[in-house]
Amino acid sequence: MAINLVVAVTDGDWFESLRRMPDLAEVNFWAPSAANFRALQPGELFLFKLHAPRNMIVGGGIFAYANTLPCSLAWEAFGAANGARSAHEMRTRIARYRRADPGDRSDFAIGCRILTQPFFFDEPDWIPVPSSWSPNIVSFKTYNTDDADGLALWEAINDRLNQPRFPAVAEPPVRFGAPQLIRPRLGQGAFRVLVTDIYERRCAVTGERTLPALEAAHIRPYGDGGEHAARNGLLLRRDVHSLFDAGYVTVTPSLHFEVSRRIKEEFDNGRHYYALHGQAIAVPKEVGQRPDPEALSWHNEHCYRG
Repeated sequence: MAINLVVAVTDGDWFESLRRMPDLAEVNFWAPSAANFRALQPGELFLFKLHAPRNMIVGGGIFAYANTLPCSLAWEAFGAANGARSAHEMRTRIARYRRADPGDRSDFAIGCRILTQPFFFDEPDWIPVPSSWSPNIVSFKTYNTDDADGLALWEAINDRLNQPRFPAVAEPPVRFGAPQLIRPRLGQGAFRVLVTDIYERRCAVTGERTLPALEAAHIRPYGDGGEHAARNGLLLRRDVHSLFDAGYVTVTPSLHFEVSRRIKEEFDNGRHYYALHGQAIAVPKEVGQRPDPEALSWHNEHCYRG
């Protein structure tokens, strides 16, 4: 099977910040502009290359998802996995790349390339870029394992990641080997971005579109056996999310919103929520991304206060 690999020019500060962080499940390889990224499909390899004159590939990750986000929400979703110590540091770096006016207070829209199972090589394991790499490339170049350079890159990465000092990057028994897609294991940040997009940035219950007010809710909590997966997610306005997690509201397996009588009993309030009781929620267009009825049943049985 032929797969693509992207070799992307990497911000040195981003690389140095992340390579020292242990046990990273995901990283956000952001671009200062909001350009779309369609070079890879989920499960293909995204590799990091230092700026010239250090023309070396120094790590990578499994591509999971790409979209555009305001930088504040990218920070909220990924935190230090954005390769910065603070939201201010990240925004300052973005502004420098964009050559923004110092007085510009915009919440810059940036391109987010979300990678799972990232890996960072020690200097002895760095890989020289292929001879076909052009010094004029400022963003990235795509290779394919059907070509000599792409296959050589795959084999070089595979050789390093199969050394005992590296943890498994892919689920056994894949662990690389022959070129093939590698199932990305989504983290919390990737889950949030994916759910935000498949619900078209609207609350499934209220239709609210103010992005900072929206949150990706796990139907079955991750710590209680739920997955970071589309079918275990709902995009909810922040207050509705809080009530959902606390069991004061739920979504039935038939995809209708229900509100517990206990909001009225305990708080003598809730008129705005009761007005939504019984209505059908909005769901993703793709059937395979809609809420899992079994997860909804679990929430009804184990969380909802009735």
